[in-house]
Amino acid sequence: MPARVLQFSDIHFGCEDALALRAATDFAQATPFDLLVLSGDITQFGHENEFEAAASWLKTAPGPILSTPGNHDTPWAGLWERFTDPFGLYARIIGTPAEASFERGALKVEALNSARGWQLRLNWSKGEISRRQASSASKRLADATPSATRLLVCHHPLVEVVGGPMTGRVRGGRWAAERFVAAGVDIILTGHLHAPFFQALPFGDGRTYAVGAGTLSRRERGAPPGFNVIEIDGDQLTVKAMAWNGRSLEVWRTWAAQLRPRSAPSAVASAHSPQEIGAER
Repeated sequence: MPARVLQFSDIHFGCEDALALRAATDFAQATPFDLLVLSGDITQFGHENEFEAAASWLKTAPGPILSTPGNHDTPWAGLWERFTDPFGLYARIIGTPAEASFERGALKVEALNSARGWQLRLNWSKGEISRRQASSASKRLADATPSATRLLVCHHPLVEVVGGPMTGRVRGGRWAAERFVAAGVDIILTGHLHAPFFQALPFGDGRTYAVGAGTLSRRERGAPPGFNVIEIDGDQLTVKAMAWNGRSLEVWRTWAAQLRPRSAPSAVASAHSPQEIGAER
């Protein structure tokens, strides 16, 4: 059966584009889908009232929903909270910020948190993936049934996006990306850039695709506010970047690609033993 995933990202409650978000929500309520993915930056400053606004919206959004935090979902000004409990409000109001899973039919999805409350570098907005996170998620995805389409969700693009409006500079990102390719992951969904993108990862057989959604906030970076519609029909993948033009939704970009045959994950994994995967820390 064909599968459809909707991807919303970077809503930034506190700075959301109310009309675009309403249109996206109406679209989700009127369109059959298997999963709604929220790929981080639900809030603007990580304030309690922003999380409460997000929680109120979530009550109106159709499900099932799988979410993961972004760098803006940590306390912007609360330095002590950043060090001691950076995702405390997210966990209390939205849900666990740790790894989450979803499985329905031939769809297997894993989410992990690439955001950090603080890091030993000046720009804490950049991402990080630990080897434990990457190994754990890749094992769960590799263990999916051979017919499954495997998706990984995090906030930051794991490798830099060609022509992207900003960088992710994810520590451990390349190592994690290669690990996911070896596990037969088909699609990696991210946000952070506020502009939709689609590119094949340059590892393995070239059939693991990095897909980014735009923003549903007023913080635009060269693209109108919008979201992604991801459709999987056998080995055919189609991604439509929907955009709010101020009056209605329209298809802004469309990408199509061929997924690897469903029997391919073990072959991909055998081509990349753990010893051969990059040594980035």
